[in-house]
Amino acid sequence: MYFSPASGEKSAISGRRPVGPKRPDRSRSRRRLGRRWSVGQAQPPYTERLTLTERLNNFHREVLPVKIRINLNGAWREDEVEPRLLLVHYLRDVAGLTGAHIGCETSICGACTVLLNGEAVKSCTLFAVQADGAEITTIEGLAPTAGVDGKLHPLQQGFWEEHGLQCGFCTPGMILAAHQLLRRNPHPTQEEIRKGLEGNLCRCTGYQHIVKAVEWAAHTTGD
Repeated sequence: MYFSPASGEKSAISGRRPVGPKRPDRSRSRRRLGRRWSVGQAQPPYTERLTLTERLNNFHREVLPVKIRINLNGAWREDEVEPRLLLVHYLRDVAGLTGAHIGCETSICGACTVLLNGEAVKSCTLFAVQADGAEITTIEGLAPTAGVDGKLHPLQQGFWEEHGLQCGFCTPGMILAAHQLLRRNPHPTQEEIRKGLEGNLCRCTGYQHIVKAVEWAAHTTGD
């Protein structure tokens, strides 16, 4: 006799486990379902799902634009933008101001630095809607008449005089960060200049010429 530990009873069939209920034969039902799909009466659920492209297109249509008003380099302008649009992309792609460069997009390099209400910010870390009602100054607005009379801002002139740029990719961000520095401290030491520009990276000049350029601007505006 076979002893079952679960029930504590012995099976009537000697040496064999108790036979459970017979499993239903599902092969016929599967064959019938397959025939129904084959003639177009029904489709499996996965065929009703949207493709990735269709889902993205639907998502884009569902994102409603937001109207913003910004004082950009001294002139007010209104635009409708997506809530997720970064400020740097707004400046470059909507306003057409390409002086704010896109570098790391992780707030490390500082190439996208602009002035927001006088404070240096990295525009890759802000949404355009966050600047609604604010005053923004880009490198194009630092010396707005330079294209007419050739007169540069002292910081721009300092970078020219002291050879503070090579490829120029980091230069707009460096100048605007230095603008904030000199506004807070008109006569900084070299150490203070280096500290004030530590959020902006340069791969070309080794920083010494940049420090001298800021010193040149400080001496010029201080005289």
